Amino acid sequence: MTVREVGAVLEELAPLSYAEDFDNVGLLIGQPDVAVTGILVTLDTLENVVDEAMAKHCNLIVSFHPIIFQGLKKLTGRTYVERVAMKAIANNIAIYSPHTALDNSPLGVNYKICEILGLRHRKILIPKKDSLKKLVTYVPKKHAVTVREALFKSGAGSLGNYSNCSFNVEGEGSFKAGAEANPAVGKVGETHFEAEVQINIIYPEALESQVLKALLANHPYEEVAYEVTVLTNENQYLGMGMIGELETSMEEQAFLDFLKKKMKTPVIRHSKLLGKTIKKVAVLGGSGAFAIKNAKAKGADIYITADLKYHQFYEAEDQLILADIGHFETEQFTKQLLVDFLKEKIPNFAVNLSESITNPVNYF
Repeated sequence: MTVREVGAVLEELAPLSYAEDFDNVGLLIGQPDVAVTGILVTLDTLENVVDEAMAKHCNLIVSFHPIIFQGLKKLTGRTYVERVAMKAIANNIAIYSPHTALDNSPLGVNYKICEILGLRHRKILIPKKDSLKKLVTYVPKKHAVTVREALFKSGAGSLGNYSNCSFNVEGEGSFKAGAEANPAVGKVGETHFEAEVQINIIYPEALESQVLKALLANHPYEEVAYEVTVLTNENQYLGMGMIGELETSMEEQAFLDFLKKKMKTPVIRHSKLLGKTIKKVAVLGGSGAFAIKNAKAKGADIYITADLKYHQFYEAEDQLILADIGHFETEQFTKQLLVDFLKEKIPNFAVNLSESITNPVNYF
């Protein structure tokens, strides 16, 4: 497989269009058409991770966090970022990062946390906006079923637990073919009226290429009329964080002990305990202070995240418990998630879980 092909597999889990605008995702170092000898999956790419990749004959590192986040103006080896980039380039090692694309994926970082904690009835904490599009096209009535089925097969028309969703209106279209045209119906130089069906169908932005490809390949007209509109609707199946429920309610202290054990964290920084039981749990891997208000609005009993500042703990306002378990700790299971996915999709390929511990935070 090539680097490009492995990237395409990863995009099945975390399409790059899912990523936040501020992020730097996808192939960061390397050439897309190089054949892959092996894959090393890591949370962060440091110099020792590049060394590990070389020792294991892996020329592609899949790193959750992007080693290049902001623009590099020099490559002199002055910083760890420059040294990693230089070492990777010198040894022909490519680096690919999904980062917030995987954060927003319904089967990504936060799904894994929910799985570890055994949360049920999971929903997205902050549904993503502007990630849905609507296609409107006009098809001769006798071809409507063929075109519609092709669009369904491409992934359009799927909403949650429902698939093959569309809205169809019958009407009459008109056109006059020019001298150089080759019309499927009607005659050159004559205005033609055709019984048509207007098909309205919604699809995720990540599927746009294959949806439009299916439309153009199956529509009988030489010139296909269609409209694409970006919807401002929230996508309830895509976005940051998740919220779910424990199978059985737990006392606060018992839950914190449970959390500490399950998430393998040596310490939990938390807001004031409220003397209530814990049932509804919100999670957001990585730095999640921005979602405190969302966790409160969704009625969470506790919100688990990382990197909370001193004054942000006041934002609990006796409505829920805020639990900061550490940035690395919230994301530590992500690399196993990626390894499992890649091994399922390309089972006969060398996919390695990095043994390097990249947590920069130490506890005394």
